[in-house]
Amino acid sequence: MLMFTEKDFDVFTIEGLDPRMAGICSTIQPKFQELDEHFAEKLGNQVETEFFVHIAQHRRRTVYPPENTWSALSQKKRGYKMEAHFQLGIWPDYLFMWLSLIDNPKNEKEIAQAFLENQALFEQLDDDFYLSVDHTKPEIEPLKEADLAKHLTRFRDVKKGEFQIGRIIRKTDDLLNDPEKAREYMLKTYEELVPLYQLAIKLQQKD
Repeated sequence: MLMFTEKDFDVFTIEGLDPRMAGICSTIQPKFQELDEHFAEKLGNQVETEFFVHIAQHRRRTVYPPENTWSALSQKKRGYKMEAHFQLGIWPDYLFMWLSLIDNPKNEKEIAQAFLENQALFEQLDDDFYLSVDHTKPEIEPLKEADLAKHLTRFRDVKKGEFQIGRIIRKTDDLLNDPEKAREYMLKTYEELVPLYQLAIKLQQKD
């Protein structure tokens, strides 16, 4: 059973685009593939749909090595950013499991408004959930401390607004020493986010 280790986080200390990408491809991406296939099956059964695995390839980069990397689960076979999707990714200091709405997804204003009107769905989440409002930066904010309405309003009203919610596992967390428990924690994170995911995807597929 594959799980992330210190070696995966160390990939981001490799200098140069090609060497770091080689490390990402050989060390991190096989774990994305195995874990995402597992999550796709479990979540697919839960929401009665098929999820496809997408792994970031960073093909647009020509000079600077990626500062993080990720994978996604989407109902779209080609691409994923146009719809709400689940992300599994890694920064140098932590893993993340997000419900992700980035890069001007379809019907984002309607989704943001629906989230504003259904904040009880956020209140049902565990205390260790976080928000990310810029997928290009590692800064995150605990949900319980965040001004949720402010972030959702920005997501609705600002063209480049983004919204991601989920959990993280820090690279120093002992949970990573128990692959089975870590995998269960990741899956449970996505399962808790299913009500928000279903609300978003319903609005995106209504047309």
